[in-house]
Amino acid sequence: MGQRSGWAGRMASAVVTTAVCFTAGCNGFFVYPGSVAGGGTGTTATGDYVYVANATTDTVSGFSVGTGTLTAISNSPYTLPFSPIAVAVNPANTIVFVAGGSSIYAYAIQSGGALSVMNNGAAVGLATVESMDISPDGQWLFALDQNGASIDEFQINSSTGGLTEETTSYAVQGRTVIPRAIKVAPNGQYVFLALGTAGDLVYPFNTGSGALSAPLALSELSGTSDNALAVSSGSNFLFIARSGTSGGLAVYSIGLGGALSEVSGSPFAAGNQPFSVVLNKAGTDVYVANQLDSNISGFSVGSTGTLTALSGSPYNSGSAVTALAVDNSGDYLLAAARNGAPDLTLYSFDATTAGKLDFSASTATGTDPTEPVALAATH
Repeated sequence: MGQRSGWAGRMASAVVTTAVCFTAGCNGFFVYPGSVAGGGTGTTATGDYVYVANATTDTVSGFSVGTGTLTAISNSPYTLPFSPIAVAVNPANTIVFVAGGSSIYAYAIQSGGALSVMNNGAAVGLATVESMDISPDGQWLFALDQNGASIDEFQINSSTGGLTEETTSYAVQGRTVIPRAIKVAPNGQYVFLALGTAGDLVYPFNTGSGALSAPLALSELSGTSDNALAVSSGSNFLFIARSGTSGGLAVYSIGLGGALSEVSGSPFAAGNQPFSVVLNKAGTDVYVANQLDSNISGFSVGSTGTLTALSGSPYNSGSAVTALAVDNSGDYLLAAARNGAPDLTLYSFDATTAGKLDFSASTATGTDPTEPVALAATH
């Protein structure tokens, strides 16, 4: 692929996966009663669940989302033999992948949202993960590595939770990277990377073969950090939570081959240190977590990608709000706060004022301080 004006990038490298295992039940590791410790699948989740990675307590907490309520699932919080960094739920709502240390582990979602260990408690993949996402067809898991130099791509065995690493991984070269986030477009055609002060990369992706093509690169102004990503349901707009110089919520239209064009008026003013971003299911509104302000800015999304602040924005949240998600009903937004007070907050979308967030419930994710750093909801 030739170089495009304002864009550049190449990729190469290979990573060899080695097995890292632990014994189910060791170090307080959980095995849900009635599960098959050697593997097996969960049943497709009919409930509405959210899973929170707690870095300080080395746990994952699970909650059922009801009508304006959060209820802890059976045996939650679950003790892990590592400090979790990232969490992802597959599109079928049968597996939760949790990354920590140098490995990725898989847990089956059982009745009521309870989790059971898969693969006999052994790691299903080897990677020092900063962020994870799964392709919309459920075949591929992508991990942005903390080494700042590679993407780890795995094919998912939906029956066992096993991950098979692709022969070639994809190296980010020629730049100093602070890895932040990875996101697969809903149409499965692109994989986006937020690399902090190094800007962003866009990889064209073939979901059938798993092949990533040479990336396009979006450079940043000095003193700017891109921290989180969201893509519209039509895969026509990219939203970037950006801090520092010209910080705020940046919006780009996605063109042919993944080329990005900044929308007029972008970046749109948000709070201090935007650190997570999510769209509602309809794609009509977008929300960004302002970590230093401990609040959430909300915007309506126009047909051209322009943003307009929502009524009542910004909305109060927990201290150092770090991660956002929308539940599988599409009726609620969830926010995890690294410094707690509270750890997890549930908001409903106002019945009369479009997009406005209303407080519904909050809960601790364990014995505080838990330091929630990531969350993922069933789809």
